[in-house]
Amino acid sequence: MSFAARMELRHLRLIKSIVEEGSITKAINKLHLTQSALSHQLKEAEYQLGTKIFLRQNKKLLLTKAGQKIYQTANEILEKLTDTEKQIKLMVLGEVGEIRISTECYSSYHWLPSVLKQFHLVYPNIELKIVMEATHYPLQKLLNNELDVAIVSDPIKNDNINYVELFQDEMVMVVSDNHNWTAKKYVTAEDFKAEHLFIHSLPLETVTVHQLLLAPAKISHRKITPLPLTEASIEMVKAGMGVMAMANWAAQPYIRTNGIKTIKIGKNGLKRKHYIAFIKNKTYPDYFNQFNQFLQTEINLQWNT
Repeated sequence: MSFAARMELRHLRLIKSIVEEGSITKAINKLHLTQSALSHQLKEAEYQLGTKIFLRQNKKLLLTKAGQKIYQTANEILEKLTDTEKQIKLMVLGEVGEIRISTECYSSYHWLPSVLKQFHLVYPNIELKIVMEATHYPLQKLLNNELDVAIVSDPIKNDNINYVELFQDEMVMVVSDNHNWTAKKYVTAEDFKAEHLFIHSLPLETVTVHQLLLAPAKISHRKITPLPLTEASIEMVKAGMGVMAMANWAAQPYIRTNGIKTIKIGKNGLKRKHYIAFIKNKTYPDYFNQFNQFLQTEINLQWNT
């Protein structure tokens, strides 16, 4: 019978612990063995090896030449075993990798982090990177391979992009309590002619209320001001300086305080759809598809609860 077949992992761990702990007493504590059990295992190892592993000198245990060789082998085998165990755990938990993600508007970052946190709990080995600098231009960044996933509500026609619907929300106008729109059930494109409109950013083609309501009606507003900070825009609206459009769900935390109200846009409301966008015919790792499915599931749960 060969040495590999006779020696056991417990023998290798025992030898390694005695050497590295510096004494049998410390090795006993580390391995949770009794002194008699440790002595028995050491005798077994020496019997299987056919020679002494340790020599006693001034109450210390020193490795013999054979012991030095078996200690070296123990390190190599146990290190390899530990590495293999880690790899198997990674296989069980999921692949290791990263997903670069961005959206076309900052308001999406209100709900996105909670979804990413839930995904990380399930797939802890996948790093999710929010690429803030790609905000407002996620499809261009996607096509340039600077993103893996774009979340958009304004899809462009491109044969290289796949779109999967995520959810639908409603845009509303946010106005001050004293605004004359508060007497209306809803506003139309004509109502915007005399208004100062606050938006998050240019270009106007990315502004939903302009793209879906004002542009088709060929209506221009009196004044438009980009303000990237939602809180700043809200304060301007409260002061009666203008109006702004927001997703109804994003506006709710703000209208709980005094000073502002929301108004419906159009008789039937102004709805928009959000999509996951990714490159068509590109080979993605399995965890990427798992992420897309997870995102759809979690978003549907959020929107239906």
